[in-house]
Amino acid sequence: MVYEFKFPDVGEGIHEGEIVKWLVKEGQKVKADEPLGEIETDKAIVEMPSPKSGKILKLHVQAGGIIHVGEIMVTILEDHETEEDAKKHAEAKKSEANNVPYTGSVVGFVEEAKEVSPIYGAKSSQMQPIQSGIQATPAVRNLAKQLNVNLNNVKGTGPGGRITIEDIQKASGSAPKQSASSSSETPAFKKVRKYDFFGYVDREQLKGVKKITAAKMAESIFTAAQLTNMHEADATDLWALREKEKSAYEKEGIKLTLMPYIVKAAACSLMDHHYLNASLEGEEIVMKKYYNIGVAVDSEEGLFVPVVKGAQAKDVKTIAKEIQKMANDVQTRKVNMMDLKGGTFTVSNLGSVGVGFFTPIINYPESAILGVGKFVEKPVARNGKVEIRKVLPLSVTYDHRIVDGAQAARFALELVKRLETLDFEAPEVKEH
Repeated sequence: MVYEFKFPDVGEGIHEGEIVKWLVKEGQKVKADEPLGEIETDKAIVEMPSPKSGKILKLHVQAGGIIHVGEIMVTILEDHETEEDAKKHAEAKKSEANNVPYTGSVVGFVEEAKEVSPIYGAKSSQMQPIQSGIQATPAVRNLAKQLNVNLNNVKGTGPGGRITIEDIQKASGSAPKQSASSSSETPAFKKVRKYDFFGYVDREQLKGVKKITAAKMAESIFTAAQLTNMHEADATDLWALREKEKSAYEKEGIKLTLMPYIVKAAACSLMDHHYLNASLEGEEIVMKKYYNIGVAVDSEEGLFVPVVKGAQAKDVKTIAKEIQKMANDVQTRKVNMMDLKGGTFTVSNLGSVGVGFFTPIINYPESAILGVGKFVEKPVARNGKVEIRKVLPLSVTYDHRIVDGAQAARFALELVKRLETLDFEAPEVKEH
């Protein structure tokens, strides 16, 4: 049997992936579960295993290309099949592309149904009979449903008459407008100007992590009503504690920063300020009773946010180990996808690159994010005297649809107190 392996729907809102590189080539023999290639989805690169043992007949997407859920990735000739089966399959696909029924079956013909009847009781405006010959991936069908587009009325422009996402957008009127002079056909090559009116320019395709981040940030800023409160913490004693414990951590291979202390203090503070550990679903505010703190990590490919699960229940050393491991995984692009999920609150540190106060964007659908700035030494009045202290800038951005300004301020004041007094004990859990 010739097996067409399609890019699977793995859930989690993933609709497409980028083929980073193939680990096999056409004509190569593979075994079941052997990695076929590396695919980037949702900020992680994963290896896609072969579902069958056999020979690779065709790789349908080039390295660097984008594949959508439901589209064919690889065609495999299973071990117990022959090259003749491959030829029959190719002829069948060619006939299908030309809208000619395949007649190579030795058992005769079965008349193909032209349409199916709508389910009784369904609204006629929503349930239209759909021709069985329609070629569309699950992602395309889902988009058509969302935009209320009848697939029967859409002419596919993809290979073999397949309906594409662009076809659905055009049918719904949501596709970008083209000028009258633009051609309806895609040119064989695209001219890219290397200069504008003022001088030469470089162009870079928005893809991978940067493309995902761009979409998430746009969704966040255009959805949540974002406001930022700014506070200062006298972290002189926190700095001294870190310096005291640093050498002991280094003996265990851990590079101790201030981040584990901040993550722990933030998680403990959230336990008494549930609205900052929440999300909005319709007209319901969902307040999580678990405290998973995302830590923004910079990389050459873009921004990743691995998550420390249950941070309120872990000690600083455990949190430090987890942050270091996940940060290393991010840099090597081997981060586990589950380490990027489940966050309820995020901490972003720009102090390491010299930034003081800033306005971080919420990691939507979370309701708040903490921005950590650079330590500065400044004069501070203490007990009637002026002392030079190490001051830590803190910026709390919150979704004003969920969190009131006073609620955000009370959370920040508790966080400041914990950092100043070195209080990293979780409060007593109350009945929910």
